[in-house]
Amino acid sequence: MAEKVTIATVARHARVSRQTVSNVLNTPQIVREETRQRVQEAIVALGYRVSQAARQMRTGRSRLIAMRIEPTRDGINGSVLDRFLHGLTESAEVAGYRVMLYTAGDTEREITAYDDLLSAYDLDGFVLTGTDHGDPRTAWLAEREVAFVAFGRPWDDLTAHPWVDVDGAAGTARATRHLLERGHRRIGFLGWPAPSGVGDDRRAGWRAALHAAGIDPAGLERAVEDGIAEGEWSMRDLLNADEPPTAVVCASDSLALGALQAVRASDPAVAVVGFDDTPVAAATGLTSVSQPLGEAAARCVDLLTAVLDGDQQSPEPVLLQPSLVLRHTA
Repeated sequence: MAEKVTIATVARHARVSRQTVSNVLNTPQIVREETRQRVQEAIVALGYRVSQAARQMRTGRSRLIAMRIEPTRDGINGSVLDRFLHGLTESAEVAGYRVMLYTAGDTEREITAYDDLLSAYDLDGFVLTGTDHGDPRTAWLAEREVAFVAFGRPWDDLTAHPWVDVDGAAGTARATRHLLERGHRRIGFLGWPAPSGVGDDRRAGWRAALHAAGIDPAGLERAVEDGIAEGEWSMRDLLNADEPPTAVVCASDSLALGALQAVRASDPAVAVVGFDDTPVAAATGLTSVSQPLGEAAARCVDLLTAVLDGDQQSPEPVLLQPSLVLRHTA
């Protein structure tokens, strides 16, 4: 019979103490990366499996966190959260956690899901996405002292809870400056109706870049719901103006794809920039702002584990910088 693999076996194989192995399994963030990697390699090589029941009794945690799967829309922007979820799952696994997924059609149903999940499972915490003004989800969790972190800012109070976000204003400003450098002066914007935390942020970057260049953005903006069809007809409306834009920055790749269809049917010389750098952007040659979703997911796990470990009552928020992926359309 094969010898049972224990923490002591792993410790001998990795040439560390049993406490170090325990730290890698339970609080990996306190272990040096080189040591942590050596222990993890030993765990894989030996086939060591942690008893979740024993771990929960020892730590008082289930090592289980939950995240909502957003309802599908046009199949384009859903890929953004798919990439974030992939990164979250990988980062959580390294930290010794598993991710439970759940669905909810709207905010009210999501709060109901919190109650159901917390009653049925011993969850350690939640990762929220899609924050907005007056978000009732964060208030519900905070009132019940449930640990959570948000991928998205608390737009009404940036100190309200731990969060990780991508600087959307910096992304659209960079896209706008790129178009200015290419000689465009009339640069339009297709965004979402206010108030929208993310949408308003992306609009602000476009406006700021135009103002910095001494350009009045009046008449160059259209606000519509997100979608390909909406992007197409709102772009047609801009192109039919007395002074149509020669370029447009969009709040999403969905809007940009619609705008691109309108442009190709009317004036192929008009430049189009999207936001999110989805697979559709790559397939269609669409220049787009790219979010560092893998890093965002990893930082969400870092903040949530810090809250759970009690290392910091209010971890510092994280604002990441996007990049601009240049392709054929701009």
